[in-house]
Amino acid sequence: MNNKALVSDSLTEDLRLAVKDLTKVNPGVGLLRFTILVSLLLTFVILAWMRDNLVWFSVNTAIASIFYAFCLISTHDSSHYTLTGWSWFETIAPRLLSYPMLWPYGVYAELHNLHHGWNGRDWRDPERIQWTKAEYTEASPLLRRYVRHQWVIDIFILGGLGLITKTLVNGVRLKSIRPRLRWQLGIDIGGMILIQGILGFIAINSGVVWRYLLFWLILERVIGIVTQTRDHLEHYGMWTQKGGHQLTQLYACRNLKVNGVTNCLMGGLPYHAVHHCFPDIPFNRLPEAFKRIQLVLEQNNLPLMKQDPGYFYSTWKLSNQPALITTIQGEQENLSC
Repeated sequence: MNNKALVSDSLTEDLRLAVKDLTKVNPGVGLLRFTILVSLLLTFVILAWMRDNLVWFSVNTAIASIFYAFCLISTHDSSHYTLTGWSWFETIAPRLLSYPMLWPYGVYAELHNLHHGWNGRDWRDPERIQWTKAEYTEASPLLRRYVRHQWVIDIFILGGLGLITKTLVNGVRLKSIRPRLRWQLGIDIGGMILIQGILGFIAINSGVVWRYLLFWLILERVIGIVTQTRDHLEHYGMWTQKGGHQLTQLYACRNLKVNGVTNCLMGGLPYHAVHHCFPDIPFNRLPEAFKRIQLVLEQNNLPLMKQDPGYFYSTWKLSNQPALITTIQGEQENLSC
């Protein structure tokens, strides 16, 4: 075995031992977070529907949308069984939350597993957000324009419906590679039809069809802004290969400087590199894991993980600096807007 392999094996073991005690899920912590978010969501939904005033309805629905977005983000934890650790809860709760907004949770969970294996290593990654130079060169003038303004279009125009469509398309595209996607597509589509049928029946019988459509549209717009922003920030401009899988994940994902409340609301995703390296660490223990991993990297004379400013500044900066991936190793080429 050569020295490089020895160093790699030693680093892998050092990283594993550094966070070994952080992988235990505390069901109470995850359940408390989930309960608070769902309670706030339902509170503002009830407030929205209590009065006929359109302004009151719209404002409370928009606030409910923010908490709904955080609820849906918690389903990411469920895809790794790290929210409560209860398999029955992680299977049922995300679907009950997702289907009213036509979010195909089961398909997403399957694709997300592929993403964890392919991030920074395989162009087929279903969550790769950034285009390659080859893709850009072969694209039509209209698509090239889209790439140059991708952040604004994805976040404010395509929104939640864009993410839903992308997820379903990738589910169909990759079902031959991950056969379970066939089952998940069927379950999700059936579940969404059932839930929407029930809600539609209630709206029709209550004579509030147009109000329900407005309600759903406000939810979709606000949730789309939050989730699309999160989706872009986690990986845009970070594609790279650094030897083994663990190092690739540590350097191919973006970490963000946030306070404890924001980290809780976002389910630990501001420490995205740590999550990718150790997806079995629950959200509340990722900040501590980040510190320990940084120390291991320093002890091994390796570059520390980067930690960008918070969500607003990083979104503004990156959206004004569109770039293409030029090689599988992650070289970047800037684009003019």
